[in-house]
Parts: sequence; structure tokens; C-alpha cells
Amino acid sequence: MVANETFREPWRYSATGISIALRVTPRGGRDDIDGIEQLADGRSVLKVRVRAIADGGEANKAVLVLLAKSLGVSKASVKLLSGATSRLKQVAVDGAPARLGEALRQLVQVKAADAKSTD
Repeated sequence: MVANETFREPWRYSATGISIALRVTPRGGRDDIDGIEQLADGRSVLKVRVRAIADGGEANKAVLVLLAKSLGVSKASVKLLSGATSRLKQVAVDGAPARLGEALRQLVQVKAADAKSTD
């Protein structure tokens, strides 16, 4: 849920794609992207929840599959950069940076609209 639209985007562009800062909730009841959240230190993260448990890398695999499906890229295009045992993670997505950024913006806007409609 994005209550304030002034959040910075939690992704950065590179020549080969984008990197995304995530906060992951394992055993979250469903596989979904919940929008952007600002952490206490001011960083923005993309909130992601998955049904998988955080054991043996299952939640990490589920996050990578969810992002690949949501962004319309192959599973091989999404890689965990850091945070294998943490809720805070960095992932890289290979592909056209502008297209990936726009896809993420649209996903987040849909979540923000959904959140406003349920308030």
C-alpha cells in the first residue's frame, strides 16, 4: 500500500536492466507485489510477499519466479544479488531498462489504486 506518492522508486537502471531493493515477507499467504514502502532509514523498497517458507531458499526462489512473471521476463533473467538470508534483498533483472521500469511503475500504481479503493 502506498499512502504517499512521494516515495522514490526502489529500483535503479543499468545498461543491462534494473536492480530492485525488496522487502520480502515469506509465508505471506499469497504471491504478490504489495507496492512501495519507505524504511525508517529513508530507503524505499518494493514490498513482496510469497507463500513459500524461508527455508532452504524456497522463499527466494518464489520471489524470483514472481518477479519474472510480473515483469514478463524469463526466470533466468532475474537474479538474487544480496540478502539471501534477510528480508531485505537486492535483485537484478536483465532486459530493456525503460520497459522494466515502466512495468514496475504500472504494478505499483495498480496496487496504490487498489489500496485507495479499499480505504
